This record gives sequence, structure tokens and C-alpha cells, in this order.
Amino acid sequence: MVNTPSTMMPIGTRAPDFKLHEPATNKTWTLADFRSPTLVVMFICNHCPFVVHVRDEITRLAREYGAKGVDFVAVNANSIESHPQDGPEHMAALVRELGWKFPFLFDETQQTAKAYHAACTPDFFVFDRERALFYRGQLDDSRPSNGKPVTGADLRAAVDAAIAGRRTPVDQKPSIGCNIKWKPGNEPEYYTAFISSRKTG
Repeated sequence: MVNTPSTMMPIGTRAPDFKLHEPATNKTWTLADFRSPTLVVMFICNHCPFVVHVRDEITRLAREYGAKGVDFVAVNANSIESHPQDGPEHMAALVRELGWKFPFLFDETQQTAKAYHAACTPDFFVFDRERALFYRGQLDDSRPSNGKPVTGADLRAAVDAAIAGRRTPVDQKPSIGCNIKWKPGNEPEYYTAFISSRKTG
């Protein structure tokens, strides 16, 4: 496990399109299927301890803000060759277990993760009504080992600002989590650059 930060894609970047399968319903989703003025895209998976640590808060956030008209979608891009516990059948089981009403999509080719410059699980992105990137980074300051409570404070503040049409939050901190489990030879340049910097830093 490599503690990996968000790449912090430039604010204002347009949300990349995608066409991904939802194991729980066998439905295919594209970016155009999400019509709310505010969209939250989350890169997560089943097994990562950083994701497990915040799953209940993700559930609460989606329920509370879904009632306010915010769309949520989660994407799992992990290779199931190395991590079969993140496979589609396990994704569907987790959706049933937690009662998620938002789609949990499988990025088998990992091309969507690359398009969003996703690096870790969890990695959060908020897009405004023009589908321009409004926020990217952490859920809050809590990590599995630091003893801080899981509040969702950073993501909540960002979504509240997007709903209200306020300016993009200035203080945006990268998320930290397990690295996305890239297929051998499929690692994006931004991830290999990060690994190289750790070796030389």
C-alpha cells in the first residue's frame, strides 16, 4: 500500500465523459445521465482501509445532499487481477449492504480514472452546473490512524458552496489513500512520476 495524494487537477477542468457499467443493476452510465447542477465523483473501492474508514460518511453525505438535488457517482478502477476482492460481484454486494442509492461503477479499462487524473482511494471531485471542476481533494482531515473524527467537513463545505453558487473554496487539501491498483503496464505518467519522486525525495 502506497499512501498516495490526489493529483489536484486544475480547477475549472471540464468533467471527462465516461461510459461505465454498474454491477449492482447491470446498467450503463455516462456523464450525461447526471443532470443535477452539482455532481460529486468519487473514486473508491471495496478493500482500501482509507475508504472503509469513511464509508459511513459517504453514505450520509449522499443521502443528505441527494435530498438537495446533488448527484453522486462512485467509480472503482482497481485491477481485479491483483485485487479480486474489488471485483464487480463484491461491488454489488457492498451497494446492497450499505444501501447506496448512487451508482457504483466499474472502470475495467482504467481509462476513466486516467481521464480524471485519479490517484488514490478515496479521491473526490465536485463539478458545478457547467461541469467545470469546482473542488478536488479530501473528504476531511480524518485518516485511519490519526484519531480525528470523520466529519466530511471539506467536501460538505465545497458542495454547500457549489449549491449556493459561491466561489470555489480556496483551501483545498489533497486526499490521501491507497494508490489505485493499476494493471501492469497501465500506470499513468502522473502516478509513475509520483513514485519516482518518493524514491528520489
